[in-house]
Amino acid sequence: MKAKREPVRLQSKSAKRTATTRARTLVLGVDGGGSKTRAVVCDERQNVLGEGTSGPSNPLRVGVSEGVKAVREAAERACQDAGVRLLEIVAAEVGLAGVKRADIRERVRSALMELGVKSLEVVTDADIALYGATEGKPGIIIIAGTGSICCGVNARGRHACAGGWGPVAGDEGSGSWIARRGLQAVARATDGRGRKTSLTELACDYFKVARPEDLSTAVYAPNVTHKRIAGFGRHVIEAARRRDPAARAIVEEAGRELASAAIAVVRKLKMERERFQLSYVGGVFAAESLILAPLTEEVLRVARRAFVAPPVLAPAEAAARMAGEQLQLALAG
Repeated sequence: MKAKREPVRLQSKSAKRTATTRARTLVLGVDGGGSKTRAVVCDERQNVLGEGTSGPSNPLRVGVSEGVKAVREAAERACQDAGVRLLEIVAAEVGLAGVKRADIRERVRSALMELGVKSLEVVTDADIALYGATEGKPGIIIIAGTGSICCGVNARGRHACAGGWGPVAGDEGSGSWIARRGLQAVARATDGRGRKTSLTELACDYFKVARPEDLSTAVYAPNVTHKRIAGFGRHVIEAARRRDPAARAIVEEAGRELASAAIAVVRKLKMERERFQLSYVGGVFAAESLILAPLTEEVLRVARRAFVAPPVLAPAEAAARMAGEQLQLALAG
């Protein structure tokens, strides 16, 4: 099952410049995680005028200063693409992984005030993804990129989340979790404790070692980052697509782990008998039906009226729309 999004109205560079000069309100939406940061500039009609990307911005992974730097770079590139200046942005919504704690969120927000945007809010990446899933309607979103988390909102406006505990205590079903499972399969195969797998050769190539016995030295080297480890997850997914039994079992297990988080949210919000959309976003879902099939099967055991569909809006676009709404509320007040 391929993720399909609502089409975004694309414009030529000349059309972008024309739209920009006419626009009276420019807003910025940012989606930042453990691997990359994406920003979009939109006008008052939510037309995407420009977009830009940069590196990771999760403050728990890279620190507040580096995270803020990544947000600024993505925002500046989006403005350059739109043909506008950052100072012309009147409102911004920045959704980041790693800002669940209020104190960290406020530190990031204070640092981002240097951008010069008058109305700026910092929320979690789950907040913007949830809004993008159903445009604010009741539903549940599963985020599975470098890390994983599931959040939902019911018809009574109550929110709940599950997951988001990071690579040490959680992140089940995420890219980093899949990568770790893949490396464990390689270790077992090398020792003779598990079946042979094509992941062994893939891991040696990825970590640039000649023998699988040297992987332990490579993966624990001081310069090997969490992002680097998580990147191996893409190769596990590709191996699963090529029907490697070990890789396929890992990806299917990832789907069930993500379903477990979704079911926890369903039960917290008492949505077992309600009809709602369950959406998904993140690089892990490049596995398509390999991960969505077991995920859907498990969730439907508990919430029979749920339906699985891709988000209405991508997270960065959702953040831009939230920025516009925040601005309208501020003006109305």
